[in-house]
Amino acid sequence: MASRLSVSRFAAAKPSRLVLQNTSSPFAAGAASRFCASRRLYSSDDAPPAPPLLAKLKGDLKAAMKAKDKARLTVLRSVLAATLNASKTAQPIDTDAKLVALLRKTARTSQDAATEFKDAGRADLAEKEQEQIQILEAYAQEGAGESLSLEDVKAAAETVLSELKAAGGSVRAGDVIKQLLAPGGPLDGKDFNKAEMAQIVKKLTA
Repeated sequence: MASRLSVSRFAAAKPSRLVLQNTSSPFAAGAASRFCASRRLYSSDDAPPAPPLLAKLKGDLKAAMKAKDKARLTVLRSVLAATLNASKTAQPIDTDAKLVALLRKTARTSQDAATEFKDAGRADLAEKEQEQIQILEAYAQEGAGESLSLEDVKAAAETVLSELKAAGGSVRAGDVIKQLLAPGGPLDGKDFNKAEMAQIVKKLTA
């Protein structure tokens, strides 16, 4: 007579057979169906494709590990960790434009650190930061979309403002900016200075 331990081991080792044997029951069949449906729902096949630049960064991480490129490894690990953290929030890094913004923000942080190291007499650490800045800026340049001048941004803002006014009602700066940056909008995926864009819109709507 088999011991209870043997039976429990068998059950743990052969879950698929037990499920198949019990599916003759309507309840079990329904449970199995719901389980399969849930697996399809959360399948990785349904996940949206990663931005091209993000896919490149992941590939370059492997190459940097093989080459033992410490500066590039530091940059890539930091940026990829930031994108992973963002994926768990309501504002994931799901476009190249967002990733470029992250790269530039990281470069500014490194520039501030380099200045502090230089002022403290740590030229060696400042040099490391500068090396990382060059890598960050190179990736940002590669992933940036069409570059727009201030005149281009102003023209786009004026067009959107005119359209919103034609639709009736008062128009606020936030309404114009939202329309400019909306998916498929005039500035979507473009490379420009957002701070300067905001100033232009505020002047136009003042």
